[in-house]
Amino acid sequence: MNIPPARDQAMPDVQSAKDRRGVHIDRVGVKDVVYPIRLRSMDGGEQTTVATINMYVSLPHTRKGTHMSRFLDVLNEESAEPLTPARIPGVASAIRRRLDAEEAHFEASFTYFIKKTAPVSGRVGLMDYKVRFECTSNSHDDFIMGVTAPATSLCPCSKEISLYGAHNQRCHVEARVRFSEMIWIEELARMLESSASTEVFAVLKRPDEKWVTERAYENPKFVEDIVRDLAVRLNHEDRVTWYQINSENFESIHNHNAYAQITRDKRAGRRGGAGGGGASSASRTPGGSRARRKG
Repeated sequence: MNIPPARDQAMPDVQSAKDRRGVHIDRVGVKDVVYPIRLRSMDGGEQTTVATINMYVSLPHTRKGTHMSRFLDVLNEESAEPLTPARIPGVASAIRRRLDAEEAHFEASFTYFIKKTAPVSGRVGLMDYKVRFECTSNSHDDFIMGVTAPATSLCPCSKEISLYGAHNQRCHVEARVRFSEMIWIEELARMLESSASTEVFAVLKRPDEKWVTERAYENPKFVEDIVRDLAVRLNHEDRVTWYQINSENFESIHNHNAYAQITRDKRAGRRGGAGGGGASSASRTPGGSRARRKG
């Protein structure tokens, strides 16, 4: 195979050309990069899984394009193989510097596994949870951890009006949090599960199934109840400075889903808050490092 000589010096840099349309781009970059990530678990072990990574920068109105290959260069240069949560703020900061951008965004989504013990038989199985890390590097560096846990909801109205039984279904309970001190994925997953009518398990024998069914019936919750109970829990969790939570119930008697969401900024003492900024001065990553405010 004949390889032509390198011509980098002679090649025009089209991306760096001027653009005259006067339109700033909020985010431009690469999506769906598959990359290994290693995490410490709450029991002292380690877990390696596969993340889907998105990386973006802001692009000024004067510049025609960004340099897509540099995102991958930075990811491979700045992160050990595999990536760890503690390295994510450094990767985001390096992307911002390398691409000479005002702001850089790094997102990693992956499946995390937690061992769960069945309530009666004691059988152990692996439950999967969806986890997402979001990091922004600008004048106010920011880190958000999101966890989605499957659970069960049972309708209070259905229970009240029916002579027997009540409609119930799986639900997904999600929390995105900013935090000042370390919170384990396992801790947040447990908070999510405990806010529903009952949790779900990977392995259930008949005595376990009876327990789960009766537990849900004794603990009916609307989608509104789930997010309110979770909000109360997070309001009392001093490590959490901001949260956005939701529950989606996959209704068993309807062809639509039920949904509720709450967003609170505890530092400001108000509803809502900065959905994509406003980081605390020292927001920890799950790996233990801090995403610090510059200034």
